[in-house]
Amino acid sequence: MNATTAGLMVLFVVSLVPLLPTEVTLLGMGVTAAQHGTSLAVVIAVASLGCLLSDQALYALGRFGGARVLTRLGRRRKLAAGLTWLDGRLQRHPRPVLVVARWLPSGGTVGALLAGSLRWRFTEFLTASAVGVLLWTSYVALLGFAGGQLVTEPGLSLALSLTIAVLLGSAITVGIRRHAAPSTAP
Repeated sequence: MNATTAGLMVLFVVSLVPLLPTEVTLLGMGVTAAQHGTSLAVVIAVASLGCLLSDQALYALGRFGGARVLTRLGRRRKLAAGLTWLDGRLQRHPRPVLVVARWLPSGGTVGALLAGSLRWRFTEFLTASAVGVLLWTSYVALLGFAGGQLVTEPGLSLALSLTIAVLLGSAITVGIRRHAAPSTAP
């Protein structure tokens, strides 16, 4: 087994297991695609498949574990913010919100659990999940690829890509929190 195959296998496993560092692994594989000729399309496909399968398992867990699972998650500070933001919005604009949730910390996890607990029709969830997963994995892999093209040292290109991803993710999170915060105006 060569290093690329091993890296793709690791990427699949990491993207399959909720709360593992999928973004960092996917950025690294994007850098690898840029610097070692690995197919970026294959990297995106592997990560998308793992995330999509993970979403389906989380949807089922939310559907059958419902409120208990969400209550437990709500105790974790990082997940509570995403849960609060997603909860009301999923009922008003379900598909677009589930797609956007991917960019929140643990948003894909929380979104899938919420969709299951709200008893969305499976086909609606699968469609929204597939679109969100494909857009998010493409975005992250392309960030890694761009970093790998800009800087030839693998460690520095990964650091550059990760820094950009963290800054963009933080900006999105801050924007969502500001939008979700209750208004203090009379």
